[in-house]
Amino acid sequence: MEYWWERNIVEPGKLPLLLALTAFICTFLVTRAVTRLIRAGRGPFHDVSAGGAHVHHAVPGVVLMTVGGFGGLAAGGRGWAAGATAVVFGIGTGLVLDEFALILYLHDVYWSDQGRRSVEAVVLTAALATMLLTGFTPLGVDDVGPEERLTRGSAIATVLINLVFVLITLVKGKIRLAVVGVLVPLAALTGALRLARPGSLWARRCYGRLPRTAARAERRARAHDARWGRVRRWVQQVVGGIPRTTGKE
Repeated sequence: MEYWWERNIVEPGKLPLLLALTAFICTFLVTRAVTRLIRAGRGPFHDVSAGGAHVHHAVPGVVLMTVGGFGGLAAGGRGWAAGATAVVFGIGTGLVLDEFALILYLHDVYWSDQGRRSVEAVVLTAALATMLLTGFTPLGVDDVGPEERLTRGSAIATVLINLVFVLITLVKGKIRLAVVGVLVPLAALTGALRLARPGSLWARRCYGRLPRTAARAERRARAHDARWGRVRRWVQQVVGGIPRTTGKE
């Protein structure tokens, strides 16, 4: 285990990425817990205001991302400074992406159905970062033999091909399947081959002159939502809270 850690994390310089990812996930989970307590009126936490305006936690998040990003570049990717700035960057990213929907819609939609886009953005980011962290890239690894180079090269090719399938799945409007596909290649391949969801970029560009295909996509989407909609809503409510029409965090 110690050899693997040194070989695949420390030697290639992936420790800052691991620290940033850990800080990112922990910050998101803690932030969601705090906002739920604020919403329920429990605990010592409360909304922060300045001059009568509600200060969203994306604001300090942007500051931390800026400090951590530029600080990490200055640190050069090595040493304790690189690790510290990676943690700062991860915390800032967690705060910002927890309010990704607010940035996307330019409106406080934290507890609405639209606010679930924030959870999707966080999960997708965490999945992509995990893919980078667990990749078998030979960059930064010393004394790579022919067999190990071939193994790592094959892994890189697999990751890149899978990334193409993930992007196609995203364009087809299947965000959740794309997230799963980052870590499970066959899921991304399935999403890339199957029909796009109605209203997605792929459907608008490719199904405009194919009414039969568009109709099939509509029927398949309705059947899928009827089968999995309740489970999906339950998972979303567990992670992101029960939505409501209006209200602050």
